[in-house]
Amino acid sequence: MIASDIYRRRRDELMNRIPEGSAVFLFAGKGRAMSQDTDYRFLPDRNFFYLTGLSYQEGKLILVREKDGTAKTLLFALKRDELTERWHGKRMPFEKVADICGISVEDIYDVSEFDEHAYPFLTGHVLYADGTSIADESKKFFVEHEAVEDIGYALTSMRMIKCDEEAKAIVTAAHITEDALAQIKPLVRVGVTELELYTALEYEMARRGSLIPAFETIVSIGTNSFYLHHSEPEDENGVTAKQGDIIQIDVGARCDGYCADISRVFFVGDCEDVEAQERRQKLLELIRTLRARAFEFIKPGESFTTLNREMRRITGETLLSWGLLSEGYTEEDIKNYYWHNTGHHLGLDVHDICEREASYEEGNCLAIEPGVYIKEWGIGFRIEDDVRVTKDGCELLSSGTDSDESIMVEVRK
Repeated sequence: MIASDIYRRRRDELMNRIPEGSAVFLFAGKGRAMSQDTDYRFLPDRNFFYLTGLSYQEGKLILVREKDGTAKTLLFALKRDELTERWHGKRMPFEKVADICGISVEDIYDVSEFDEHAYPFLTGHVLYADGTSIADESKKFFVEHEAVEDIGYALTSMRMIKCDEEAKAIVTAAHITEDALAQIKPLVRVGVTELELYTALEYEMARRGSLIPAFETIVSIGTNSFYLHHSEPEDENGVTAKQGDIIQIDVGARCDGYCADISRVFFVGDCEDVEAQERRQKLLELIRTLRARAFEFIKPGESFTTLNREMRRITGETLLSWGLLSEGYTEEDIKNYYWHNTGHHLGLDVHDICEREASYEEGNCLAIEPGVYIKEWGIGFRIEDDVRVTKDGCELLSSGTDSDESIMVEVRK
């Protein structure tokens, strides 16, 4: 979905944001050791990927804007090597690398040549590197060279505005996620474990091409939903589903590097207790009200600050009517029930890099997740969908479903 000319335009835009006589150094990073001879599956530095579309280890990128206005791009990759590839897997030929990132094959070098080609730009140029990067090489670059400027601010502002192709990638990631959720719904029954649903979700996403989820999949049964990042699913020795339980799922696939973030709640049949049934339905209607208002509220000029304020206003008024809050309640009182913010930016990271307090702009992609948690009732949940800000509102990137049919599950044993 992301064509090479898009990566080329991004590099050009970045170079136009820095003065002449500058050189930008970006690094893909290296794999992280899992054990003595095994690494975790590799994901490149997100800004390196944003400018190249390349997912290989040890990649390096130099962007140069000379004092006469001319520009140079140098990319460093691991060249083909039969013996190394025999043990560590095949490497991409430079011709294929060039096709993906839109850099001429003549400007692509083996990583062993980096020092030689980098040296002329380390003196006589204003140096830039990415201060937001978690790659060790990026951190090391700031330490080893004096007066390095941070290019992270520019990349952050660029990444906050998604083009159509980026939005389509998030839509596809959302489809993968919701397809996986549809496949595992028949497994929801009395006695099901978190582990059973967790492994089924991971499998269904992987077989659709999402080998690395956007984040750790969350499956929470019953009061485990009060642990917002419950990422260690319990087996039959832990919590298992009972009739009337809620099952909170928070899950996201990746497509072309872009993340979905979707939360769904399943009701395992009706509650045996009438009051518990009524409370569960009241909370569902509140979440639906908050979702509808959020999708109506989001538009350019608003922000997470104003959205959170609106969500807490509605929540406070509702909780007062239910007798859970008293007249004169404060913002902190509401936060005892409305625990987390209503959303976050979405993109190459599930919590995508952003200026958190900035007003929404057309092209922002957001995950919106109003959630209310009532410990006195023993129940709490969120329903989350992904949206893109338009010129006068927002549009759904995921399905936005919260119908009774999508939530209620027939009791089976």
